[in-house]
Amino acid sequence: MSRVRIFTDSTCDLHAELLQRFQIEVVPLYVIFEEQTYKDGVTVNAMQLFDLVEQQDKLPKTAAPSPLDFEHAFGPVIAEGDDIVYIGLSSELSSTFQNAVIAAGSFPDDRITVIDSRTLSTGIGILVLKAAQAALEGRSREEIQALIEPMTAKMEVSFIIDTLEYLHKGGRCSSVQAFIGSLLKIRPIVKVINGTMTLTHKVRGKREKALQQLLDQALAMKEELDTDFMFITHAQALDEALYVKEQFELHTQVKNVYITETGCVISSHCGPQTLGIVFAKK
Repeated sequence: MSRVRIFTDSTCDLHAELLQRFQIEVVPLYVIFEEQTYKDGVTVNAMQLFDLVEQQDKLPKTAAPSPLDFEHAFGPVIAEGDDIVYIGLSSELSSTFQNAVIAAGSFPDDRITVIDSRTLSTGIGILVLKAAQAALEGRSREEIQALIEPMTAKMEVSFIIDTLEYLHKGGRCSSVQAFIGSLLKIRPIVKVINGTMTLTHKVRGKREKALQQLLDQALAMKEELDTDFMFITHAQALDEALYVKEQFELHTQVKNVYITETGCVISSHCGPQTLGIVFAKK
């Protein structure tokens, strides 16, 4: 009897142990520095990316996997007789989703379901884990689709960004905004809304103030939390991630609070010392 295999892309930011435990396959995005192309999470990691940015004083470009990349990933699974559910990066942020749709259409018999997460990072990761859990329980592709698609509107993904430098280098804020932000020690809080990254707050002053605001906003929704999974996702901010994890374990009933590091795509947009709180609402 055929089974359902769960696929995602490297922006899900799930660490290797979870990917292996839940039997999740990952298609990597590309990170491009000048003439050198890397595979996110395969031939370059976030720490190496930060070193390259410092050396070259510019951000890399990122690129979606091509339809052919997806065909190569999907093909062996379809040949084995299994079905596929792919859950990937928001279509508002990348052509990754559309390229997966194109690839799925090249296989006969409607064997592949492609779901737009409408989110990023471990927001995708939670949806993927829910799907993988259902697949391991023997649910069909149609049942998994019916479970996951309504959840995309229930994801809460918010980050504090320590510096405007990476947003400036990436063309997401002007040099004047970056300069003033640096002078005033502004810490942006970014939230995923309708599939895109939206600046929701500019916290002036110490980083601890921004971190506390991010934490307070999340804990204010503690009665709405889906208690299966949540993530504290960070770029070189482990001590703070441990503190936030401790607070959620103390004040909520979430069963699994995971700490994970951002991959290269999120890191290249937000920079080091980024920290996110990611969960689903009931």
